[in-house]
Amino acid sequence: MSILDKIFATKHSEVSQRLKALPLEELQHQVELAHPALDFLGTLKQPLFPGYPVLISEIKHRSPSGGVLVEEFNPLNLARIYQQNGAGAVSILTDEQYFGGHIDDLRQVKTQNPRLPVLRKDFIFHPYQVWESRAAGADAILLIQAMLESDTILELRNLAQRLGMASLIEVHNEVELRRALELKPALIGINNRNLHTFEVALETTFRLREQIPVEICVVAESGIRTQQDVLRLAEAKINAILVGESLVRAPDIGMQARILSGMEMRATETGK
Repeated sequence: MSILDKIFATKHSEVSQRLKALPLEELQHQVELAHPALDFLGTLKQPLFPGYPVLISEIKHRSPSGGVLVEEFNPLNLARIYQQNGAGAVSILTDEQYFGGHIDDLRQVKTQNPRLPVLRKDFIFHPYQVWESRAAGADAILLIQAMLESDTILELRNLAQRLGMASLIEVHNEVELRRALELKPALIGINNRNLHTFEVALETTFRLREQIPVEICVVAESGIRTQQDVLRLAEAKINAILVGESLVRAPDIGMQARILSGMEMRATETGK
């Protein structure tokens, strides 16, 4: 059993418990009272800095492969640093058991930063989680092609769209990409991490990008560490980059965000 299989098994148990703790009807009422979702997809299509993909900075405490990534984990502080240093959006890992996050992290960040587009990154398989995401303030959700049937993705995507959210459909290889393209997505994420070996290869994005129609917005995920990486992705017509570990592990998180977002280059060019 792969780590992804273990995570999804845990998720099934978690969702069952949450349904009992907070019935769907109450969650739906919370959504009715929530502020409308921001245009996450539109944000990714409008670069903040010419020649650079939009930076989606990730709020991430730990991972199964990397262990604890940041000792003093403060989601609100990370969101502030990201927003001040060129991030166009943030991704918040809300899985508790394997990644050390929580849905309340997203809720708190969104409350403090209502104009910051937020992606809920979790292992979503049930409509309840889509309602839960919107109630907490998410503007987009992650749907992992490797673990979901196409009918399920369509159901979840349609519900997310009805609630005003975008859906980032994540793929890792050609087989998953073909399945994803059959769903006519507006937004695809290419994860450069192999789910079985956890090895990361940026070439995965370059290989798969060539097979994606130009009208689809594309996000590159994992293994993005340097300005050179970002510029290569920009040349490949990548719209956005999702970066977690190389940010939270950086000696100066703000400077790393400035470099990867293009803010530092723009400041150098303008002398500011």
